[in-house]
Amino acid sequence: MTVQVATHRRPRHRSLGGNTARTAATLALAGAATATAFEGVGHAEPQLTPAQVRTRVDTLYREAENATEKYNGAKEKADAAQRRLNTLHDETARRQDRLNTARDALGTYAAAQYRDGSISPTWQLALSSDPDRYLDGAALAERVGDQQTGAVSRVRTQLREIEQLRGAARVELKSLRARQAELKRQKKTVTTKLHEAQRLLNRLTPRERKQVTHTAPTHAGRATTAARPVGAHTPRNGTAGTGTAKTPAAPAVATGSRAAAAVAYAYRKLGSPYVWGATGPHAFDCSGLVQAAYRSAGISLPRTTYAQINAGRRVSRSQLRPGDLVFFYSGVSHVGLYIGGGKMIHAPNPSAPVRIAPISQMPFAGATRVA
Repeated sequence: MTVQVATHRRPRHRSLGGNTARTAATLALAGAATATAFEGVGHAEPQLTPAQVRTRVDTLYREAENATEKYNGAKEKADAAQRRLNTLHDETARRQDRLNTARDALGTYAAAQYRDGSISPTWQLALSSDPDRYLDGAALAERVGDQQTGAVSRVRTQLREIEQLRGAARVELKSLRARQAELKRQKKTVTTKLHEAQRLLNRLTPRERKQVTHTAPTHAGRATTAARPVGAHTPRNGTAGTGTAKTPAAPAVATGSRAAAAVAYAYRKLGSPYVWGATGPHAFDCSGLVQAAYRSAGISLPRTTYAQINAGRRVSRSQLRPGDLVFFYSGVSHVGLYIGGGKMIHAPNPSAPVRIAPISQMPFAGATRVA
């Protein structure tokens, strides 16, 4: 009986061709399409309503303004550190010049001593044709020697002082670099927030964007003229700005000439663009506007909101008078210049120019009178 043994063969590898290749390609494309679809769904942004965009944009602007004030504070400190560093460098250079002059004088004296030191004083006296004259000269030389000893001591003191100045400069340079790093961090935060806000606004139609960024105008012209203090000028754009507060029945009067001058300056800047970090004369951020207004009146204010609130005498909301600084939010991140009638002039954000607005528009944090 013949036994047949089955032969085990490896299956042949077939190339993808014909229907097989088309099937594989179809499956691959279908898988890729499915993956792309899922990926798109995972990263798609939700469609926000104009009201939601406004809420988000307002939050971004507040966060950007808070970072702007931190940037302003860091810049103020960085500028001060740079000035101190420059002063230290200048003083070090002056003292180094004096030290070099003193060293040259000592070197000249030492060289003369070396040249004349080959004959001892005893032999010089013995060989002198005029002993009295020699003794007089020796006494003078002794006094000169005492003076040179003092000069050496002064040079040593100068060396120590210069080294102290250089040490102080190294500390100041370290402080400056830390301030510059803080500036860079805050600048990045500000620009990121503002870019995100602009991106959200760009998704709206022009009409929706206007609804989000526009504040309902108050009664311009006659109504706002009644609120304008004595000495205020008509704003350059011919309007009194925008806001929602009711117009006061009687003209508001500033507490003094400097307060009136500051308010008048703010009126002249109505319509100026908001630019973060700007202090005028053509663009402002919120604290930059009030700083520039009082600078025009001869009063120097700190750069930041959280320093400005402590720059004068605190007043309650019920005691407000034109020229007072009014602050908002728990972090004291926004400031305006009160003009009376429950209104202020302020630089709101990049989507709105310098304008008039009611102080009830934002959470009130306090007020300060500086003039």
